[in-house]
Amino acid sequence: MSGFDPRRWLRDVRRVAARLPSLRPGRVPDAPALPVRDPWPGDAGRGARLLKGELGWQGAARPLRAESWAERAGSEELRGEALGFTWLRDLRALGTDSARLRARALIAAFIETAELDPLSRRPDIAGARIAAWLGHYDFFAASADDPFRQHLMGRLLADARALAAELPAEQIDGRALTALKGLVAASVALPEPLGFLSRALRFLPGEIGRQVLGDGCHVERSPAAQLKALQDLTEIRALLQAAQAPPPAALTVAIERLAVGLRTLRHGDGGLALFNGAREGNAALTDLVLTQAGRAGRPMNALYDGGFHRMQAGRGTVILDGGAPPAPGLDRRAHAGTLAFEFSLARERLIVNCGGAPASGAEWRDAARATAAHSTLVIADTNSSELRPEGLGRRPTQVEVQRQEANGAHWLEASHDGWSRPFRALHRRRLYLAESGEDLRGEDAVEAPTPQPFAVRFHLHPAVDASRQQDGEAMLLRLPGGSFWRLRAEGVRLGLEESIYLGAEEPRRSEQVVLSGAADGPQLVKWAITKVG
Repeated sequence: MSGFDPRRWLRDVRRVAARLPSLRPGRVPDAPALPVRDPWPGDAGRGARLLKGELGWQGAARPLRAESWAERAGSEELRGEALGFTWLRDLRALGTDSARLRARALIAAFIETAELDPLSRRPDIAGARIAAWLGHYDFFAASADDPFRQHLMGRLLADARALAAELPAEQIDGRALTALKGLVAASVALPEPLGFLSRALRFLPGEIGRQVLGDGCHVERSPAAQLKALQDLTEIRALLQAAQAPPPAALTVAIERLAVGLRTLRHGDGGLALFNGAREGNAALTDLVLTQAGRAGRPMNALYDGGFHRMQAGRGTVILDGGAPPAPGLDRRAHAGTLAFEFSLARERLIVNCGGAPASGAEWRDAARATAAHSTLVIADTNSSELRPEGLGRRPTQVEVQRQEANGAHWLEASHDGWSRPFRALHRRRLYLAESGEDLRGEDAVEAPTPQPFAVRFHLHPAVDASRQQDGEAMLLRLPGGSFWRLRAEGVRLGLEESIYLGAEEPRRSEQVVLSGAADGPQLVKWAITKVG
């Protein structure tokens, strides 16, 4: 039998068996055996939108009403967010009777819908939903009538059995941790000895070893995935503690390492750096996640396994993506932003990347993933990695970074071969941050047998005001706090163009400084960003 996969066959058998009605009476509990509490705060503003029948998430929106569960409206990411029910915390943040009744009505409609969106069965979405229903049980179900609670607990049990049968999840990225979290939550809350906990703990250590690199960077190389993985693992630890089950040693180590990696990928405003689908996020939530993780640690200068480098001096922070993209199967969030950097001063961002649009349609999502949406060099309007719906095709394979530090100053010298196939070209980037943190200098070069047109882009945060100086050779940049900065360059045409910022809750107009080099001109540009006065 060619093409026979015994693991897939066994998973299919388990899946069918899990959905068979149980022959043992009395297996559905009346209520959770132990309370499970969702530890993260909600957003009352999003809760108010939910009362109006709309789910808003990461700049995208879709209807969310009782009749919506059979619909396939919005992107896969947005549909998954709806079907995972994590938005219950936003209704909980409202805390009103109408919010409680809306939550109950939406859950009842979900349970009663015969033809659900098939995405609802994906292990990570089922795991998120189980954890969300149990984590908000006291909010929406404690005061409900007996038939509702009976139907709810019956569906929880059925979904947990189906989830246990699906493991190990076919998704090998961070979604596998969410699936395991759901099964651990079910093992704590459902009183029958169903083997959920032993099955989850069977796969958890191996999954941690695959997901968390030695330096604490998550394998997807996305600050957003980093935060989500840390949330999932801290929740799993808390659930195990509630069940008085000893956590695997790998879990404690992974939480500590992920926390250090997350601190490394934050700016001074507390938000995340905008690489590989990440947005700023809620700084207060990130603080809370780090508090739950415990054992405060300082940011690292580099995550060598993950490929991120941080230069911090005075009030200045530079974060550079200096690593190869994640492997196929782990690259669904990956952008073509190799050697892109961001530059912030204390709590103010100056140079940024455009951010991610994972919940939006394919056109917006790919625009945000393009090399031109990052503060780096672009050759001949060609992405440094080929963008595909499921991840990346052609990509850099050799990404090298060397760093030096002396007397509080930092140097980085980096290169990547992402354009080796179309142009036989190499991009070299050098960065220097002075000990004051107020002098950032760079050099970008294209090494290719045939000279190519190129552009070096500096996307500005929307709060930055930019104006061209009279000599046309520099841009004057004003931060909201009133400080002025000058961006100047040699040997190229300097321009100011429109951009868009996707790092906040809603898209915002912004600008970008573009240094344009021609094929018949120098293949090297030197630039500097320095404080004025």
